Amino acid sequence: MVDLDIQIPAAFDPFTEDNDSGAPGAKEYVHIRVQQRNGKKCLTTIQGLKKDFSLEKILKDLKKEFCCNGNVVQDKELGKVIQLQGDQRKNASQFLVTAGIVKKDQIKIHGF
Repeated sequence: MVDLDIQIPAAFDPFTEDNDSGAPGAKEYVHIRVQQRNGKKCLTTIQGLKKDFSLEKILKDLKKEFCCNGNVVQDKELGKVIQLQGDQRKNASQFLVTAGIVKKDQIKIHGF
């Protein structure tokens, strides 16, 4: 038998998740959303922060800065999510950028 040195390329699936953070287009976004409660009350959620950060310390600073209440909620699908009282979307995005936690192009603001 003859041994051939042929390398068969692995199948490439374009729809698989790419875990390489250095690849272009593979940004990790931080999503800031607002959810309507009852009446005029609303809730701001921040998700997608890196696990390197202490969410409890970030929450403490956010609460002091915006004079609002909040907590960290553990979600099955989304992981840990920060919740703040009121519509704090713009305030939270400015805070995260000025604190150096995320870059401005990594923030997605959702809501009405």
